[in-house]
Amino acid sequence: MNKNMPTHHSSVEIIDVEEEHVGRRIDNFLFTILKDIPKTLIYRLMRKGAIRVNKKRIKPSYRLQVGDALRIPPLQRTTKAIDSVQFNQKSLDKLSRRILYEDEDLLILNKPVGLAVHAGSGIRYGIIEMLRALRSDAHFLELAHRLDRETSGCLMIAKKRSVLEELHTLLRERKAEKIYYTVTMGQWAEKVNRIEMPLRKNVLQSGERMVVAAEDGKPAVTEFHALKTFEQTSFVKVMLHTGRTHQIRVHAQFAGHPIAGDDKYGNREFNKLMRRKGLCRLFLHAGQLSFKLPSAKQTIVIKAPLDKELVYLLHILGKACVDPM
Repeated sequence: MNKNMPTHHSSVEIIDVEEEHVGRRIDNFLFTILKDIPKTLIYRLMRKGAIRVNKKRIKPSYRLQVGDALRIPPLQRTTKAIDSVQFNQKSLDKLSRRILYEDEDLLILNKPVGLAVHAGSGIRYGIIEMLRALRSDAHFLELAHRLDRETSGCLMIAKKRSVLEELHTLLRERKAEKIYYTVTMGQWAEKVNRIEMPLRKNVLQSGERMVVAAEDGKPAVTEFHALKTFEQTSFVKVMLHTGRTHQIRVHAQFAGHPIAGDDKYGNREFNKLMRRKGLCRLFLHAGQLSFKLPSAKQTIVIKAPLDKELVYLLHILGKACVDPM
């Protein structure tokens, strides 16, 4: 990276990206070099095009490449970011107890429901910011993939750039198996149900992002394995063959079996019923990860136990179980 790092932003700065930063999300990179600038301001500047890469507008998810010229406009620096977050030790200890696996290369967390994986527009902090506070001595911590804010379960964080690249390759080539568990409305006709339906992102006038099943969308394939059938619901294991946004939730809706607690794609009356039974969240949990890192030469299989409220719902539903596995 150009040694001419911004110290006082009274004029436009151009930063040349070097190899050590290749693959990093630009928002995370900016948070590192602009520590005294509020994250909300950084996101606003990207939206307006004031921060550019190679003279072009970019999204926060853009990943840096060697030789990228990063333009940063004049900024009013402060001694402390107005939206900086001081995590209390109790919150960090609670997150620490959800670490399922850790070695010198990676960390796998049982992500809690309700937390975004990273800061964003309107979100001051996420899992990765908390982990960096928890592992303040770590030189490198980056998300290998994402989970929706409403989803709990296995989340991989790389501790080395080389490992991050390996994980991205495994995920891109579908060589990392991810298994999800969910409760859906109704009883599936078959034990194994394969849904092949393209998905297309759609932004409503309100600005809310939705995903719809549409023939002109991107290919998407999901397998739903009915594990237990209850009176009005099913406990289902889900396996993804593609990785589209909201894929499980939209395919479940498309199949006529929306997920319990899904306020975006679900059934309102079904959700009310589930709330009466104690479910106050989306029932979608990334329960298992299995993959083989070429550098480690070992297969890693990690299971994330269901959160207590999900176990409780299954207990309540089991009292009326029709076809136990």
